[in-house]
Amino acid sequence: MPDVPSVRVTGRWTAALSLATLAVFMAFFTPIQILLPLQLAHVDAASKASALAWVTGFGALVALLANPLAGALSDLTTSRFGRRRPWIAGGALAGAVGLVLTSHQQSVPGITAGWCLAQAGLNAMLAGVTAPVADQVPVGQRAAVSGWTGITQSLGLVLGALLVTTVTDDVGSDYLLIALLTVAFALPYTLCFSEPLLPRRSRRPLRPVLLLTGLWVSPRRHPDFAWAWLSRFLINLGNALGTLYLLYYLTDEVHLRDPDSGVLILTLLYTGAAACTAVPVGVVSDRLGRRKPFVVGCSVVMAAAALMLATAHSWPAVMAAAVVLGAGFGVYIAVDQALVTQVLPTAENRAKDLGVINIANSGPQVLAPALAAPVVAHLGGYPALYVVTAGVTVAGGVLVGRIRGVR
Repeated sequence: MPDVPSVRVTGRWTAALSLATLAVFMAFFTPIQILLPLQLAHVDAASKASALAWVTGFGALVALLANPLAGALSDLTTSRFGRRRPWIAGGALAGAVGLVLTSHQQSVPGITAGWCLAQAGLNAMLAGVTAPVADQVPVGQRAAVSGWTGITQSLGLVLGALLVTTVTDDVGSDYLLIALLTVAFALPYTLCFSEPLLPRRSRRPLRPVLLLTGLWVSPRRHPDFAWAWLSRFLINLGNALGTLYLLYYLTDEVHLRDPDSGVLILTLLYTGAAACTAVPVGVVSDRLGRRKPFVVGCSVVMAAAALMLATAHSWPAVMAAAVVLGAGFGVYIAVDQALVTQVLPTAENRAKDLGVINIANSGPQVLAPALAAPVVAHLGGYPALYVVTAGVTVAGGVLVGRIRGVR
């Protein structure tokens, strides 16, 4: 298996991988943004904000370990179905079971346990759907393909929000529907496309100690990887700070009569703007062979959106901010993912290294509640929270300039 792929992937392949990726993010974000807040408001209305912080925080802690471990095991998988597809299918099933169990819980600890199981399965699936871009897509096509797969991050929430607000009116049924679709959307890629098998000469024994110690990637030996990780961590921390209390922000600060529908409208605007920028800018990035200027620019755009939320609390201003944020994030998800695939230390550990990178996605979910809750409660409320969001996002964009091996 060549270290750098040279054969361009087809549109059908990209569509199937994007659908599987859509399943992951639909199952991640629909509970976080809608189902868990509603469920927790019913279970403990007085402490709903802190309860949401505990549930999402513990889930993110599970993700911190599950994603890179699943990636490392995926790198060692010798199945005749390939290295990634078994983890996509198995993770989808485990995640679906976790969602169904979560739906039946009537206490904060029970909801936390169910969500942690869902996170473990979904992060195994995420490890599987992330690696094929580095495995099979040429460098000159990666930003465009990453644009398509990246759009599914916000599209997953849109689809999930549409389903849970229009198809059913019961939180338990909503969880079940999302669980079933998670498995169904994983099937086209896992059943219809083959992938390179791990050659015998590259097969390594499974040693638990080496597996765990191998999760560490030395910043001294691989500085570009370290800077890419830190940049992604900060930008995702900004995103987590800005979205964690979105439902409560619309309720308590904007005083929107129907905040559930408001979240759906904002998500539609955000996703539409992201779709308009992700693939076109990804194509431009591929043609120019440039990544860093795009990441820096989009971080400034996303910070501007956060400042709009901090200073204007009217519904029209919030909608405008959603469009600006979506436009910036669309560029980010396409170009930064392509950049990351170009700073991976080794070809044989791609999924593990991408799992380590994905800690920069899930880690902020752990830290954001700890930062956001005291800011909202004691340090200036929602305006202060969005000012912090803007500062963290810009800092993440600036650090991309420290990467030397990618233009």
